[in-house]
Amino acid sequence: MTKQTPFPRIAFIGTGAQGASVAADFALAGLDVTFIDQWPAHVEAMREKGLTVNLPTRQLHTPVKALHLCEIAEIKEPFDLVFMVVKAYDTRWAAEMIKPVLAEHGFVVGLQNGMTHEAIADIVGAHRTIGAVIQIASNMWEPGITTRQNDTDESWFALGALDPEQQPRVHDVADILRHSGTVQVVDDIRSAKWMKLVVNAAELIPTAIIDTAMRDSVRDPEFLEVMRRAGYEAMEAALADGATIMPIIGMPPVMSNHPERYVDEIFDEVVRTFSRDDTLTTSLQDWRKGRRAEVDEVNGLVVDFLEARGKAAPMNRKVVEMAKEIEAGRRRHHPDNARELVAHYRGLAQA
Repeated sequence: MTKQTPFPRIAFIGTGAQGASVAADFALAGLDVTFIDQWPAHVEAMREKGLTVNLPTRQLHTPVKALHLCEIAEIKEPFDLVFMVVKAYDTRWAAEMIKPVLAEHGFVVGLQNGMTHEAIADIVGAHRTIGAVIQIASNMWEPGITTRQNDTDESWFALGALDPEQQPRVHDVADILRHSGTVQVVDDIRSAKWMKLVVNAAELIPTAIIDTAMRDSVRDPEFLEVMRRAGYEAMEAALADGATIMPIIGMPPVMSNHPERYVDEIFDEVVRTFSRDDTLTTSLQDWRKGRRAEVDEVNGLVVDFLEARGKAAPMNRKVVEMAKEIEAGRRRHHPDNARELVAHYRGLAQA
């Protein structure tokens, strides 16, 4: 992005529920934005009818420029800014595909779960990578239609450069992203990413295993303890990696610095502000669509990180084991699974 391109060429690679809703805000703001997706029916629907975004109190509709993945090779003019909103496990191939059409001065912004900024930087270079945290609840079940459960006044993002020399330029990217919500520029994006992973470890796969909406899952006090324990272990991994406890998702700077109290506070905020009664985690949506979830990239990362340092993450390990059984077809995601997770938690609490 340069002074000569105040409205740069922007692409979203991954325009499912999250990516499409954010990119739609850009298109409606008159920005030059291209939608790139791997779901053929979705691309064709957007080309034919445009994109519809259902919000809590309004509906948006906009024509969009949409490309299939195979059409990336036909792009002649590079993009100044690429927002990557694919699954964490798809990061490396997506970064390789977009790298040839990323401008030398451009950035890839990873609006994803997990520590994907590191994988992006490995491929396009740290000087062209911006780490990001995204907090929006959304879903997509039909091509060309996305439901976003948080309007722009509730949507929250954090951005930070991996290369400190590029940090001043992040503010220009933040100004663009503010078309879709509140954006905070942070100097320590790694810690911010870890704080979000702490929340994700507690909520994404555990609630998917029991096939239950977020708010319903926390109404069971014993299952809530299962989720909190997974978050506590994730926080232990974050601190072992040198992360700093810091407020995200709009939480006040006076929130607790005690690791477990922090997990409780931020988890409660996600449920209270960013969830609706029917909100399903992205992991449960994946399983209901027959896709695999980000098991290795969230709970699995916690297990691997702590075990590599001679420590254990028994709650996250149990979550990973059950999730892998579900993805292998040896177990169903079902409310009955709560009993097994609660029993495991009780055993840990008594040890």
